[in-house]
Amino acid sequence: MKLSDYVIEFLAANGAGSVFEVCGGATTHLLDSLYGRKGISVVSMHHEQAAAFAAEGYSRIGENVAVAMATSGPGATNLITGIASCYFDSIPCLFITGQVNAYEFKFDKPVRQVGFQETDIVNIVRPIVKSAMLVTDPATIRYDLEKALFTARSGRPGPVLVDIPMNVQRSNVDRLRLKPFRGRHETGDSVNKAVKRVKGLIGSSRRPVILAGGGVRLSHATGELLRFVRATGIPVVSSLMGLDAFPHTDPAFAGMIGTYGNRFANLAVANADLVMALGTRLDTRQTGTRPETFARGAKIVHVDIDKNELGHKVSSDIPVHSDIREFLIKLNDSICDYDRTRIRPWVSRVGEYRRRYSSGGSLSGNRITPEFLMRRLSAYLPDDAVICADVGQNQMWSAQYLNIRASQRFITQGGMGAMGSALSMAIGASFADPDRPVVVITGDGGFQLNIQELQTVAHYDLPIKIVLLNNHCYGMVRQFQKQYFNSRFQSTVVGYSSPDFINVVSAYGIPSKKICRPGEAGGALKKLFDGPQAMFLEVDIKQDNLVLPKLSVNRPVEDQEPLLSRRELKSCMCVDILK
Repeated sequence: MKLSDYVIEFLAANGAGSVFEVCGGATTHLLDSLYGRKGISVVSMHHEQAAAFAAEGYSRIGENVAVAMATSGPGATNLITGIASCYFDSIPCLFITGQVNAYEFKFDKPVRQVGFQETDIVNIVRPIVKSAMLVTDPATIRYDLEKALFTARSGRPGPVLVDIPMNVQRSNVDRLRLKPFRGRHETGDSVNKAVKRVKGLIGSSRRPVILAGGGVRLSHATGELLRFVRATGIPVVSSLMGLDAFPHTDPAFAGMIGTYGNRFANLAVANADLVMALGTRLDTRQTGTRPETFARGAKIVHVDIDKNELGHKVSSDIPVHSDIREFLIKLNDSICDYDRTRIRPWVSRVGEYRRRYSSGGSLSGNRITPEFLMRRLSAYLPDDAVICADVGQNQMWSAQYLNIRASQRFITQGGMGAMGSALSMAIGASFADPDRPVVVITGDGGFQLNIQELQTVAHYDLPIKIVLLNNHCYGMVRQFQKQYFNSRFQSTVVGYSSPDFINVVSAYGIPSKKICRPGEAGGALKKLFDGPQAMFLEVDIKQDNLVLPKLSVNRPVEDQEPLLSRRELKSCMCVDILK
């Protein structure tokens, strides 16, 4: 059979429900093999970066492999930002690129290029993939594809890339004689001894906190985490990537930590005597720029599938190299006799932090504030909604103020943090689970970076709801300039502009509405979710809205701006405050 037919048959057989792509000359054989093919759909995007982001969203929501495909040269290089996002956030995706004929590839020749649009994408992406390979021998195609999928899913997940020259795509193979790949799954260390030690720490702790990271969701451990918290009552904080790992409606939930985290969550971590960090890197945006001050009075249990992350930023008392779900299953099986009375004063204290430093949605005169909008949006979001947050101030306002329920999902980029990713990820999420409502939260700056994908939404009649917060600037960088550059707003305000979004979105045939006043919010949000069709809501907000609280450089996580008085901060602390 033709090799390109084999590739598509392989993808369909391995659960790739959709292929997100932009056509090009070097993928024409693969596209022809997709034509009329049942069991796998082709989603034609309008930029390769958007195709990569869509595959990322598909993988985050779906259970099957996500595939993005692009032609050689500019098509392949346009995938790079999405590939890097998958790598940094541990998202398994398969990226397939077409390549010039192998006899036109320069290999080791000391020239810049031989074939038209020839680009050595394999070596370009090596630092941001788990595996990248150029297929030069048609007889290895089964081995190469099976190895790619295995590598993407095993251990700490991530992206892989397979580059297939055109002459290889059009060659014929005997599928019965193709060599298979046989891999061994990566496993962590035996966790039995670690579980025994962790159980001892939990039993002696009076101020324990669980920090849920993105690894909880990636390892399908949300049910085990909930079971553990039900048994112990230990408060749960989350990282940005772990925001939907635990329901915010649960009394044990104590907010999101970090630079832009909830003040009450940072206070909980700062005062803990035990932190169980599950599937999180403990990076600078969580710990602040002085990691030695993070949870300085606590014993730290750090559990991660990637042993290289253990102790990398924050030293841990018990590092555990393990899949999160496996660890929690064993811990749950051993924790049945936990005495919850020991931590009741602590649970009460954490609850007081939340009551004191969490507001219900403030107003600013007769203008909509981000907090007010997010609180109102939470009330209208369907119980099974997938929320796709873009990068920028809108991301942090969403993370700080949305009230995420048990069956809802919150997906956003962490490590790469690319503006303009939310709409494309929402497209992927919608194809992964067509029955779920998908909501995009974005800003005026980020929305313009992949605004062309409105045509994808319209073409496939996707029921995606878009909420755009328009503050008429690049708000997050503007906030940085206000704090550190004496309000010299070069390129965030000076030189920045945006179109009339209502006219633009309406041109794609998507119903649109704009609101400016708090009294308009309820009716507009209700209408947004009245039917299954795509809709766009622009919310005009003041340019000077800031993301607060915010942690500045060289301060411990509990000391966010606006600063508390030293007296008030001291009253919140079980450990000594730092100067």
